[in-house]
Amino acid sequence: MTSLLSRTLFRLLSLLPLAALHGLGALLGRATYWLSKHYARRTEENLRRSNLAKDEAAYQALLAQTIAEAGKSIVELPWVWCRPLDHVCAKVQTVQGWEYVEAAQAARRGMIFLTPHWGCFEVVGLYLGKNFPLTNLYRAPKQAWLEALMLRGRKRGLVKLATADVGGVRILYKALKRGEAIGLLPDQVPGNGEGEWVEFFNRPAYTMTLSGRLAQSSGAAVLLACAERLPQGRGYAIRIEPLELDFAQSVPLQINRALERIIATAPAQYLWSYNRYKAPHGVTPPND
Repeated sequence: MTSLLSRTLFRLLSLLPLAALHGLGALLGRATYWLSKHYARRTEENLRRSNLAKDEAAYQALLAQTIAEAGKSIVELPWVWCRPLDHVCAKVQTVQGWEYVEAAQAARRGMIFLTPHWGCFEVVGLYLGKNFPLTNLYRAPKQAWLEALMLRGRKRGLVKLATADVGGVRILYKALKRGEAIGLLPDQVPGNGEGEWVEFFNRPAYTMTLSGRLAQSSGAAVLLACAERLPQGRGYAIRIEPLELDFAQSVPLQINRALERIIATAPAQYLWSYNRYKAPHGVTPPND
């Protein structure tokens, strides 16, 4: 019964204009912040320790914006997943860096798209997958009803999904071997043995090594791809840029440095409530 009500509410929300949903999302973000001490504490700590605010007044202003943007990221999901694909992609107002995609295609290279928890990362996969085959790695949510909606919402156009396990990694390798594109969330905490501790905004974060292994073994182009959320529900601005990796150095650290630079352009749109600095089961945490 609960899942039926949730699915119904999800689909009803998708009928609202994006601007209205973003307005509701800002209210939801504030309500969640005030009702959940655990959520508020993690958001505050992660944001403060990033040192992206120059003083206390700037920090408080950034915190307020962050809370609102986090709510928008949740409430826009029904719209992104349930609206027609053409409708969603039409909300992409600008795309910078498409020439890097064309260059990789002309060279018949596979592409590894790295998209952090910043802005509307769901839109990135749909937009790319409307134009060429794209296989995205994903983790199933805890709620079964949400996974069903997520799969229908993400597997559109030329998008395929691969589960975050050994079988899914094999699928990614095969896609790159065919010269196709894959998508990863580089700031998602990996499992035991799948990452290394490197700095991310002044703190050690267990960071995936998979993206580096895939890039080195396949020779694929590594591209950072993000979708910034525009004000007043106007839509999204996608940015794509190449990331040249030095495999003689720590690849996870290089990726984190690149993500820091992108996030700093609009820090309120990063998901600071995400437990980025946790130690996965079986992993010994460093001295923080």
